This record gives sequence, C-alpha cells and structure tokens, in this order.
Amino acid sequence: MPSLFRPHFASLALAFLAACSPTFNWREVPIGEDGVVALLPCKADHATRALPLGGAESVAVDVSGCEAGGATFAVAHATATSTVQAEAWMSAWRAATRTRLAGASIQEAAAVVQRAASSPAPGRLDAQGAGASATPTHVLWFAQQGAGKVSLYQATVLGKPSSAEAIKTFFEGLRVP
Repeated sequence: MPSLFRPHFASLALAFLAACSPTFNWREVPIGEDGVVALLPCKADHATRALPLGGAESVAVDVSGCEAGGATFAVAHATATSTVQAEAWMSAWRAATRTRLAGASIQEAAAVVQRAASSPAPGRLDAQGAGASATPTHVLWFAQQGAGKVSLYQATVLGKPSSAEAIKTFFEGLRVP
C-alpha cells in the first residue's frame, strides 16, 4: 500500500514547490555598454527596435524586459552623438509616449536618478488610462554622458503589478555608474 502513496506524495511536493516560487525573482541586468544596470523581476528578453526619434530618421533602440506579477517591466536604450541630439531624441521619445497615452490621466514630474546626466534631465510619467480596461503606465527617462556620446534610457512598467512595491523596486534598482 505505501507504493500507492508515493506518486501522490511526489505530485503534492511538486505543487508545494511551485506555489513557493517567487513571483518577482529580481536580478541585475546590464543595459547598454556604459555600465548601467537595471533590476528586473524576471529573466529578461532582449530586442532591438527602430523608433522615429530623430525626425525623419529611425533610431536603433535596444530593449530588455520581461513580464512578472501581471506587469511588463522594460528598459530601452539609445545612443546619441551629442547633447543637442540627445535633447531632441528625448523630447521626441516623451512626446511619442504622451501621444500613445492620449485620453489617459497623465502626471509628469522631474525625477532624480543618482549619477544621471542633467541634460537631458530625468523625468517621470505616470498614467492611468480611461475606462476599466486601460493599462496603467509608469515611465522614467534619464541619460548618461559618456566620451563623445549621450546614452538615453527609458524604464517602463506597463500594467498593475501584483506587488505594490514592484514599481518602486524597479525604478530604484536602476544604477548609473
């Protein structure tokens, strides 16, 4: 009779272990080549997209992100060749985000990111869409000055994470060397 209980015990043990796995398994992920590190709540996927940040030209933007606890966490990165170009791209990036969120209740404010460049200045956007099915969106922009270039970053949380602390942990986990 004891052999009949072994399969049930094994499946019960597996179910218990699965229930104990954390929803947010925070890990450090390097972003770009300049030493910026993001704290993501799951194993990151990486992709490159072309965004129209430079007017008529498209800009290559590298994105690292993942989904955990009912939300998507991502950090995008682009590199400009000058402060003037970086200001223009950051302005276009912010405008594109506001356009995508048209109709949402948007709050924007200056932000503080330790060791981030002052130009373009860090900024934060929090949006709650109209209607019950609208996706909450939280965005943090910042830049890093380097030798002959300016790296731009956009950290984004889409959705409402199951942990109230997840957005704060994500944004505070961004490290600029």
